[in-house]
Amino acid sequence: MFKPGTEWNPKQARLKELLKDKNHFEEARQLCMELHSFLHSSAATSPTFTLMDEVWENLSPETCMIMPTPKDVTIAWNIWHITRIEDLTVNILLKDSAQVLSEEWLDRLHILVKDTGNAMTDDEIINLSHTINIMELKNYRDTVGKVTQDYLRTLTADCLNKKIPKERVERILFEGGLINHPDSIWLMDFWGRKNTAGILLMPVTRHQVGHINDCLKLKQKIKSKFYNL
Repeated sequence: MFKPGTEWNPKQARLKELLKDKNHFEEARQLCMELHSFLHSSAATSPTFTLMDEVWENLSPETCMIMPTPKDVTIAWNIWHITRIEDLTVNILLKDSAQVLSEEWLDRLHILVKDTGNAMTDDEIINLSHTINIMELKNYRDTVGKVTQDYLRTLTADCLNKKIPKERVERILFEGGLINHPDSIWLMDFWGRKNTAGILLMPVTRHQVGHINDCLKLKQKIKSKFYNL
């Protein structure tokens, strides 16, 4: 197992270089799968203990709901945010297929929210964190991770330079993955300028590791401040 900030950063840099050269495609694909699997639970994507396992280990639903300071978010919000973004970008932008999130999943999660949460206020973050079913959030994340791994297994070198079609980006807004708010809608332009390789780098790998590290910091902060959780 490798640690972000030591082996992670060189491997992320290596992936960026490999994705530029079709002659190194298979190495790039395998490295992308390795990095991605480290960001999901071992039950979903990996035979070894992962960074996501470290988040879930001894994590209570109560801990997921806490915003330690006004400058923080919550663990639940972080997990929702990165999972929604992975679901939307892989399944809609790259695969042009249905996203994992459905009305059935919303019922299981006990929420109505569909978007990534970029524009949420603190009150909305706390409300989401208290409402969402944490076990089903874990199941949703596991499912999204498995779907992405399946996609990466079928990826071909010819896909890497394909630009994201405008209509796919617009689908995300239409299906509620983004909302018409400045803190959310900017992602349409951000994703719309990317090709497949760009999406694999950000958000499929690099974006997620930052938020998972934030979960670990929040977990430690909450443990120190609310030692009984």
